[in-house]
Amino acid sequence: MKDGWYDEEYFALAESQEEAVQLTAEYGISATLPGYFFIGLIGWDDFILSDASGNYFRVPTVPLTNEYLKPYQFPVEKIRMEEDPKFTGKAKWYSTPLIFGGSPTDEKNMTWVSFSQHAQLVCWWNAKYQKLKQNNA
Repeated sequence: MKDGWYDEEYFALAESQEEAVQLTAEYGISATLPGYFFIGLIGWDDFILSDASGNYFRVPTVPLTNEYLKPYQFPVEKIRMEEDPKFTGKAKWYSTPLIFGGSPTDEKNMTWVSFSQHAQLVCWWNAKYQKLKQNNA
């Protein structure tokens, strides 16, 4: 993934269609939101997804559900991101995601992980969310 700042937001974007397909699977998007494909991360907390028609959407990484899927105006032209060595190759992660009561302002709730670890955490917490949702239905 290529990551950096663009227009005051931090992006991490797939660099090829092959990488997008791989990340769609790694993040569990194909299982959770069939028909949507990984484009990237924005602000570390949200996915940018695309559907087969080329429409773009923004959705939280956790919970990854249709309920929170919103249309997103993604700049189709190649965006020029400003690299930031402090963040390159890393994703911010809330140890307890916000949907589970974690605080976005508590520094003890925030850590930095690799993109591979981020994908694993996203899958684990989304599975937990789905299980809790089913148990409460």
